[in-house]
Amino acid sequence: MTTIEDKYKALATDNAPGQETRQKTGNIEALMRGDVMAGTPVDFSHGDVDAFAPTPGSFEAFSAGVEVGGKQAYTEYRGALDIRTELAAKLEAFIGAPVSADDGLIVTTGTQGALFLAVAATVTDGDKVAIVQPDYFANRKLVQFFGGEIAPVQLNYINNDQNAGLNLGELRGAFEAGAKVFLYSNPNNPTGAVYAAEEIDEIAALAAEFDATVIVDQLYSRLLYEGVPYVHFRAVSDRSDNIVTIMGPSKTESLSGYRLGVAFGAPKLIERMEKLQAIVSLRAAGYNQSVLRTWFNEPDGWMAERVALHQAIRDDLIRVFHGAGFETRVPQAGSYLFPKLPTLGVDVHDFVRLLRLQAGVIVTPGTEFSPHTEASVRLNFSQDHTAAVAAAERIVAMAHRYKA
Repeated sequence: MTTIEDKYKALATDNAPGQETRQKTGNIEALMRGDVMAGTPVDFSHGDVDAFAPTPGSFEAFSAGVEVGGKQAYTEYRGALDIRTELAAKLEAFIGAPVSADDGLIVTTGTQGALFLAVAATVTDGDKVAIVQPDYFANRKLVQFFGGEIAPVQLNYINNDQNAGLNLGELRGAFEAGAKVFLYSNPNNPTGAVYAAEEIDEIAALAAEFDATVIVDQLYSRLLYEGVPYVHFRAVSDRSDNIVTIMGPSKTESLSGYRLGVAFGAPKLIERMEKLQAIVSLRAAGYNQSVLRTWFNEPDGWMAERVALHQAIRDDLIRVFHGAGFETRVPQAGSYLFPKLPTLGVDVHDFVRLLRLQAGVIVTPGTEFSPHTEASVRLNFSQDHTAAVAAAERIVAMAHRYKA
């Protein structure tokens, strides 16, 4: 029997972005070897909004929302209708499928808020949910929190650039075992893998065959690297009554401080999400909603430049890790890198703490994303280019220092 203490213990937020790694596993002082390494501290647990500034005009849009006053402060629980109408048109053009501003879209408190609401709207005690491993750490934690049972589906992402590497046989097996929800991110967080068209087609076919709901997190779907094709799940599947897509401007556009996200899809699920948001947080902050007017309205060339800058950092980090023999998939999108460390003589959680203390580098341990990726660490490389490369070199040096 799961107790309330068990539920909250499973949330385990010590390694969440912005938190220091407070989990103590062993005597770190006894493990420490060598001098503290010099270099600019880098926090790879989240993107640096100083290195990559928010969308031009975002603060002015926020100020305009403040000027509107009470009408903007107290919108519908699902967000201001005029803003939703603008968003629906932009999203339709982006994904190539209809989006209803009236009953098929909700503005949320960040994409994290959208994810919470979407899982709550589809999962209850005893429900089986197909979860990709590795994938965004909150997916499995929220499913477990709401009493769901995880049906794992492996992602064979290493040494693979043709597709994401989803084990479609395991996905079918999960549905055959009773899973009624499939939850995944595309691009994948933490690996940066993008699902190929054939994988998306097969997911859609399996979901239709087993009448399953699909929740897809497409947070990084605008930050695609050169030559990478992307297929929106909603554009492939005609089962609009069983799909929720999550997006937002917090990462690629560096608007995380405004806590804005959107979810769109099945009206019955969006309605459930609104009812819960009305109790949990009422609405996404009213004035902040105005910032969404800048989304997809960036100056000409702004997005292309942002992608190019991230790709340059990605390429240099790949050279560092591949040069050191670390198995690392080249991300096709997003700003995440998931290198596999060599065999260490210390526990990975100890190594993560040692990295922070001796090298001034904060990373997220791979155990957050899957029990099978304990040898990996995740880096968000949306950072100052020079500092990020130097920090990656310190990670390599530390791995050699603490090698088994």
